[in-house]
Amino acid sequence: MASKLDQLREMTTIVADTGALEAVRTLKPQDCTTNPSIVLKALTSDEFADAFAQSVAAHKSAADPVATIGTELTVAVGAELAKLVPGRVSTEVDARLSFDKDASIARALELMEAYDKLGLGADRILIKLASTWEGIQAGAELERQGINCNLTLLFSFAQAQACADAGVFLISPFVGRITDWYSATNNTTYTAETDPGVASVHKIYNHYKSSGYDTVVMGASFRNTGQIEALAGCDRLTISPALLTELGNDDGALTRKLTAGAKGETPAPMSEAGFRWDHNQDQMATEKLSDGIRAFNKDAEKLNALIADAVSA
Repeated sequence: MASKLDQLREMTTIVADTGALEAVRTLKPQDCTTNPSIVLKALTSDEFADAFAQSVAAHKSAADPVATIGTELTVAVGAELAKLVPGRVSTEVDARLSFDKDASIARALELMEAYDKLGLGADRILIKLASTWEGIQAGAELERQGINCNLTLLFSFAQAQACADAGVFLISPFVGRITDWYSATNNTTYTAETDPGVASVHKIYNHYKSSGYDTVVMGASFRNTGQIEALAGCDRLTISPALLTELGNDDGALTRKLTAGAKGETPAPMSEAGFRWDHNQDQMATEKLSDGIRAFNKDAEKLNALIADAVSA
């Protein structure tokens, strides 16, 4: 029998959640996703040591060398991944801009311009934005400009609804981080059948398909293969190399869990006040969104510090 990974490929588009080039070469995903933590890890690896040194040497005299080098290196990671996958690479807007729509749009355009100089157009890149109200509205505007977006750090149904209203290309509901919160809060270990992160994606997927939304649902942030198997059939799943390898080494049977049903009527769009209230009422989502933004910003600051040290050396 084919491995569970190969069976999953027949139901779901496989995306690698990594900046590790060798892992992508081996696992052959359709797409890749990155975030500030993944970019930091990639740029401190041997694979990007030469690129780091060359960028510092080329731009250490720039007006703002840290920003210039940071942009070049972030895009360099995405460009190298794009050489290895036939589909899209997701690159994230700075977490500190999560509550500034206009600044998020400006940063997205800056990233796309940098990709364009490397010969990568809008058909190869997804711009990642945090699923704040401002991030979602930035995504709506970028979509109108022909730039597809991946709305990330998504934990609440309100976030999912607002993203669908905005017509963004793709959302990344975070399975594992939802489960982490409920496990710690309730002192409970969940099975794949009772997992609250898995249940969240099921609810979003069924709502999107029954309401006629085109937005792609891509489950993310997995802690084990059981969570992945419980979402077989989802539009896309972005998975770490370790879990992809585990699925590749398992030749058990895999059953489809998600199937699109009949389409119904599209709900009325959420208002900003409605979004903020509904999201606020979800304690888990409120805490995990803010935690995620802070964590991504912390890793971005670590990269900036590394660049600053290299420039001053």
